[in-house]
Amino acid sequence: MTTPDAPGSPLAAPAVPGIPGAAAPPPPGVATTAPGTDPGSHAPTAAPTAPSTPAPTGRRLTQPASFTPELARRDVPILHRTVNGKPLVWLDNGATTQKPRQVIEAVSGFYGAGNSNIHRGAHTMAREATEAYEGGRAAVARFLGAASPDEIVFTRGTTEAINLVAQSWGRAHLGPGDDILVPELEHHSNIVPWQMVAKETRARVVPVPLRPDGQIDLDAYADRLSLRTRLVALSQASNVLGTVPPVKEMTALAHRYRAKVLVDGAQAVAHFPVDVVDLDADFYVFSGHKLFAPTGIGALYAKPEVLEAMAPWQGGGNMIESVSFDRTVYAPVPHRLEAGTGHIAGVVGLLAAINWLTGFDRHAVAAYETDLLAYAQQALAAVPGLDLIGSAADRIAVLTFTLVGHDPARIADWLDRDGIAVRAGHHCAQPALAHYGLRSAARASLALYNTPEEVDQLVASLQRLQRLQRHQRPA
Repeated sequence: MTTPDAPGSPLAAPAVPGIPGAAAPPPPGVATTAPGTDPGSHAPTAAPTAPSTPAPTGRRLTQPASFTPELARRDVPILHRTVNGKPLVWLDNGATTQKPRQVIEAVSGFYGAGNSNIHRGAHTMAREATEAYEGGRAAVARFLGAASPDEIVFTRGTTEAINLVAQSWGRAHLGPGDDILVPELEHHSNIVPWQMVAKETRARVVPVPLRPDGQIDLDAYADRLSLRTRLVALSQASNVLGTVPPVKEMTALAHRYRAKVLVDGAQAVAHFPVDVVDLDADFYVFSGHKLFAPTGIGALYAKPEVLEAMAPWQGGGNMIESVSFDRTVYAPVPHRLEAGTGHIAGVVGLLAAINWLTGFDRHAVAAYETDLLAYAQQALAAVPGLDLIGSAADRIAVLTFTLVGHDPARIADWLDRDGIAVRAGHHCAQPALAHYGLRSAARASLALYNTPEEVDQLVASLQRLQRLQRHQRPA
């Protein structure tokens, strides 16, 4: 596993009280392994069979030598706590991921030993903080396959990055009669900013429908593209259906019409490797907190010629070369798009998260999650009245479902009593749910540290809920 800073570095993190480290035992009563795991092995034992759960729950998942979920779990302290007296089962990764100790310690280490503002200070700690911040920018560029750190702009997250593109690039390049194509698959943060800028510029947002399986209707997409299309905004992975659209092919088609393409990578970056050059995306955005990093930090990648054409969205410190009442000269990109003091500790944490994740074989992680998704789909089929939403062949490990006789909020509350965290509601993707005639649903979203044993616990709890309903039903 790669640690964020070498020993002896000014930003090397000291031990954090109350956070178990690699060499330190956890506090008394804290589990050190996942339920059903052999503590002396990296590989999970056969999953325990849940009541009424069919044979698939006893199946052993393939464990590449370069990765096991137990290796990841050992680094994530919160996964060893209890909720309502039960071991925590964190299945709300689509909303936010949990943080490895390397990230927690890096942020604590920055505040404890390296805290300073960046870029303009002449003292030692300012130089160290600046090196850490710009080192984070370089790490993001490498992580996304970008050609240069200068193609990376730090933001508070995906939402702010999309709003930055809408307000800076969109206001300058959109006009009456222009089209912005947005699939019905999208998160609200990739819909609402385009509606806002379209209203201001008199452009229009054109929805692209879905097929019954939750994949984008590519024929409809091709039909809606035209020389009026200025931008296509699409997710690389859906937060509610898990669908992974053919982004590279859709981008190539959009470029035939000279349209720009923004790719929302919020749900993608934690699950499989990303190469923005291969995708040929004009813009790519993601959030750190869905990548095992802190909240409040994210990034925008854009092609150099596109960034150069973007005027500042916000004004203030850090984004200028010189200021007088007669004339202000802006800093070069990316700094002119980063007004004010950035989330420096967030960048330090993001760097640590990237180092942690890339310490695993990313292809092995993706293969494990694909296998775990298939396992979960088969196991959930044993729950009476459960209906999984979306069935696209290419997808990440997101399981959105309804359960006959139960409101999604009631499902989430019931599971919480068993220490199982899922999300309920519209998931900020109301058009995608409306495609299935729904206003809300429950969602279990998996990550690399989840296990088949946790899937079994989810299935067993849902089965108990259904049995309780049958017993309470009047004769």
